[in-house]
Amino acid sequence: MHFGFAPEDEAFRVEARDWLAAHAGTGLDRRTWERTLGKAGWIGIGWAEGGYGNRTATLTQQVVWAEEYARAAVPARSGHIGEKLLAPTLIAHGSEEQKSRFLPPIAAGEELWCQGYSEPGAGSDLAGVQTRAVRAGDGTYRISGQKIWTSLAHEADWCFVLARTDPEARRHHGLSLLLVPMDQPGRIEVRPIRQATGTSDFNEVFFDGAHARVEHVLGGEGAGWRVAMSLLGFERGVSTLAQQVGFAEELGRVVRTAVETGAADDPVVRDRLVRQWAELRVMRWHALRTLGGTRSPSVAKLLWGGWHQRLGELAVLVRGASAGAGPAAWSATAPYELDADQHLFLFSRADTIYGGSDQIQRTIIAERVLGLPREPRD
Repeated sequence: MHFGFAPEDEAFRVEARDWLAAHAGTGLDRRTWERTLGKAGWIGIGWAEGGYGNRTATLTQQVVWAEEYARAAVPARSGHIGEKLLAPTLIAHGSEEQKSRFLPPIAAGEELWCQGYSEPGAGSDLAGVQTRAVRAGDGTYRISGQKIWTSLAHEADWCFVLARTDPEARRHHGLSLLLVPMDQPGRIEVRPIRQATGTSDFNEVFFDGAHARVEHVLGGEGAGWRVAMSLLGFERGVSTLAQQVGFAEELGRVVRTAVETGAADDPVVRDRLVRQWAELRVMRWHALRTLGGTRSPSVAKLLWGGWHQRLGELAVLVRGASAGAGPAAWSATAPYELDADQHLFLFSRADTIYGGSDQIQRTIIAERVLGLPREPRD
């Protein structure tokens, strides 16, 4: 696939950059910011035409928007799970009633979503999901179980939950994807997970007889595995290129620190800095070459997960002893502040685990791309 930016793409870039600059520093809370984006037509620009999204944009213009957003001094998105993951899946697998119900509020920034996939015993091995959804006689399912590492569950209005609707089926059989409202006091409990960074970006979510309507099963009962795999394919697309903008800024900071501390005088450190720069360029070319294609997204996850983890290690290396100077008193309960390099190092330790561990990604590539014999299953 040939990928390049045409004059109309650059004009779109100017429009996006000007709008973002005009709205930077407004101090809006994240939910109000989502509504502001929706009102201006910046949510759902990559959706298929059908009256559900806002303005339409080509694939290259979607890349432009993602890159300019990553560079702008504006709030982090809280609606991206609904926009980038659920919405394309609804368009591909949802009924017309489901599309009409859920796509417009996402495009308007009115309803926020979270993803209920991983469980304590089923993280990278998603086929081991044990959360149950039992069909009741009143046109609903009753959901019981636990999800973990659920981003933005404390803010979300809805959750798409992968659950087992056929208790007799094993592994990836008998699963369904249900659209579940989060406002069910006593039936859904969200508990923040405190991380090594001192922040709580993820949550545990407990379902105790939570209700989901029968007509809110996406793709039909028993189609959960197929729909869930389709959704994961949307997870690594245009957003990968925006992610690389942030990576480039982090790398630039590490290089500047290396020069300031004199660490760059060490030829081994210089070699590692150059290698990080070259590998980031390769990741960008790979992302551009495969954008919109059918190649395995597992390759991209392997590339950036290890790269970002090595950058975190390099960040503390070039800092020297000062990288270990943390708060005067570390506490398991009280919040504490980390500088950018410390946060990068600690958070990136999980890069090769979350979103599918490196081992799982290699198995996917081996079996589904290279056609090697399947790993033995119990």
